[in-house]
Amino acid sequence: MADNSELTAPIALASGRTLRSITLPAITAVALAALLALTVLWLIPAWQGWPLAAHLQRWLPALLWGMLANIQISVLAIAIGTVAGLFVGALQLSPLAPVARLARWYVQVFRNAPMLILIYFSTYVFPFELHLGSHYVAFPDWIKVTLGLALPASANVAEIFRGAIGSIPSAQWEAAALLGLRRSQAYRWVILPQCLRRMLPPWMNLYATITMGTALASLVGVKDLLDTAQIASSTVNRVDFTVAVYFLTLLMFFLYCYPISRLTQYLEKKHAFH
Repeated sequence: MADNSELTAPIALASGRTLRSITLPAITAVALAALLALTVLWLIPAWQGWPLAAHLQRWLPALLWGMLANIQISVLAIAIGTVAGLFVGALQLSPLAPVARLARWYVQVFRNAPMLILIYFSTYVFPFELHLGSHYVAFPDWIKVTLGLALPASANVAEIFRGAIGSIPSAQWEAAALLGLRRSQAYRWVILPQCLRRMLPPWMNLYATITMGTALASLVGVKDLLDTAQIASSTVNRVDFTVAVYFLTLLMFFLYCYPISRLTQYLEKKHAFH
């Protein structure tokens, strides 16, 4: 009888090669981009005859704070969208036809709506301040943008969840029934653990998309990375600085989103046959 370790060794070896083939290019690309940024921002300013680098160095902290605002919006948007999306996705599988139809319409509307329209919608639909008793509490624009981005995120998460449930072979349900598990128990112990593995790659890809969509927040007055870059460009008022600051903005989004994209590709290959 063949040893199980001999059978699993080629699989483990292939998995290791796949991981290296994906992570090494990602690490190399990020390292080179970071090295380029550090060279431009910290080494070149030592040249006293080039004022562009001094402007970039002075505005770098503000740009980093702007990027943190984008990350904050994206994390909250995907968190709210995930919770709402799982709920809507479960409603799509409801045996009640009106409930399932309403959930499907929700998904279709917000999956196919432009992010910019949803951001404007949430900005002007929600009030600028909340009346709580005798007090007025400001309702910041960045929270409205977060809710606006959470709408398409929830619709996409709902569709990811529905697709993951539908991809589970019927034999899994039959096996759970033979074990005497109720439907809720089958969902909890058999179906959902498999769904989580299948949902993770598209969910991460969705998060990267939402992160890039946060650049639209500047259009409604949110002090994010793009808004800071625009202020810096108009303040310095140099063509070369404008080109450099927008290149730096692009580089920051790349350094944040590219590793997520590479990890998504790795997870897709890892779980392709599970």
